[in-house]
Amino acid sequence: MRIGRALLLAAVTLASAVTLSACDDGGGKPNGSAGGNYVTGAGGISTVAKGSRTEAPKLDGETVDGKPLDVTSLKGKVVVLNVWGSWCPPCRNEAKYFAQVSKELADGGKDVAFVGINTRDNSKQNAVAFEENFGITYPSLYDPDGKLMLRFPAGTLNPQAIPSTIVLDKEGKIAARTLVAINDQQLRSMIDPVLAEQ
Repeated sequence: MRIGRALLLAAVTLASAVTLSACDDGGGKPNGSAGGNYVTGAGGISTVAKGSRTEAPKLDGETVDGKPLDVTSLKGKVVVLNVWGSWCPPCRNEAKYFAQVSKELADGGKDVAFVGINTRDNSKQNAVAFEENFGITYPSLYDPDGKLMLRFPAGTLNPQAIPSTIVLDKEGKIAARTLVAINDQQLRSMIDPVLAEQ
C-alpha cells in the first residue's frame, strides 16, 4: 500500500513540474535565450527595430473549428499571434484581454488580424470550449504537438513558455514578442507602435 502511495505521489509531483515548466505564470522570467535583435522593455515585452526584423515562418494548417488558415495571406495587416492552451491558467487569465482588444481594433477599423495558436490540447473540443467561454472570435490554428512553434527562428519563442504573444508587422516580420501572460494595456503597447509605422 505504501509503495502505491509513493508511486502516486511521485507521479503527481512529476506531472506538476511538467505543467509548471510548460505554463509560465508571468511572475518570473521565462527560460530561454532572447536571441535575435530584441530589446526587452518593461513587463517583459521585447521589440525589434524595423530594419533589424526577421521574417516570420510560414504558419499554416487547420483551425480548431476545422477550417484551413495560412497566416501569410494576412500580409499587409499587423498580425497578433497568441500561443495558448486551454489547460493553462495564465492563458485563461489573459484571454479576456485578447477578446477585448481584438474586438476594439476590429470595431475601430484597424488593419490588425488576430490568430491564436492552440498548443498541447489533445482535443479540439477543449480548445473550442475555451474560445466560446472567453468570447474569442478570431481563428486559432490547432497545433497539439507544438510543431508550429518550432518553425520560428531559434531564440524567438521558447516552446516551454505558454502563453506567448508575437506581433508581426505589415510585411510579415517579427516586431514584438512576450513570453508571459499580458493584459490589455500591455497588448496595446505591443500593437499600437507597429500599427503607426509607415
